[in-house]
Amino acid sequence: MGLNKLRIILEMIKFEHTIFALPFAYMGAVLGSIVVNDIWPTWGQIGWITLAMVGARSAAMALNRLIDRRIDAKNPRTKNRAIPAGLVSLTEVLLFIVVSFVLLFWSAYQLNMLAVKLLPVAVFFLVFYSYTKRFTWTCHLILGISIGLAPLGGWVATTGQIDMVSLILFVTVALWTAGFDVIYACQDVEFDRREGLHSIPSRFGIPLGLKIARWFHVLTFIGLFILFYMAELSWWYFAGMIIAGFILVYEHLLVKPTDLSKLNTAFFTMNGVLSVLVFFFTLLDLVI
Repeated sequence: MGLNKLRIILEMIKFEHTIFALPFAYMGAVLGSIVVNDIWPTWGQIGWITLAMVGARSAAMALNRLIDRRIDAKNPRTKNRAIPAGLVSLTEVLLFIVVSFVLLFWSAYQLNMLAVKLLPVAVFFLVFYSYTKRFTWTCHLILGISIGLAPLGGWVATTGQIDMVSLILFVTVALWTAGFDVIYACQDVEFDRREGLHSIPSRFGIPLGLKIARWFHVLTFIGLFILFYMAELSWWYFAGMIIAGFILVYEHLLVKPTDLSKLNTAFFTMNGVLSVLVFFFTLLDLVI
């Protein structure tokens, strides 16, 4: 595979959007290491976590594009993506997926045995998500579980265990993801209904869909608040949590049932800022 084809695939999977989940993986790694072991994670652990995340996210997104290629070809919004546009072959995408999964497996083996044992669970959700919109409007929650495994995986990578704090972090990130995915799905309501695809907006309509997304994010904020107490964090984290709450409110103010023109700002910009901000204030809290 040439560099030009690799560039096309990285653009196809929106590689830069790894920033959504990676800060939460770091948050799980650092918070877990401090809460459980009272030590900072090593740079080696952080490096392997980074590679595992890159491998997992790249494999999942490339699989999604591969599995959805016929749907994407019918959708005016996605018909120019690399696979339906013929910019890359199925063989090249499959090769990229295999290499990405190898990177994930290799990185997990460098961390600990619990990380290795949980690989089948992670792979299942990474693959299963792409099929869910064909039969259930709960697909957003399945995506949430997939992204929620990032902080849980980071926690497991540095502690070798799962506890209640890590599960609260997992659920919080899962609900955050489900919420913004519902918002994103609003732009494809008519197409999804026509093609028999399932989502919360296509099932319940855009106004109710946005309300459901809002409640997912209310629960996200409650989860961040529970973490404040359970992990015995201080006011630096609390300040970051409050700012994150305002970002979630602003995200929902940007998108209205009758005006989706600012949807990309709400989806890409606001959520990228939120994940980095929550990790930064958690790190700041632990350092100070």
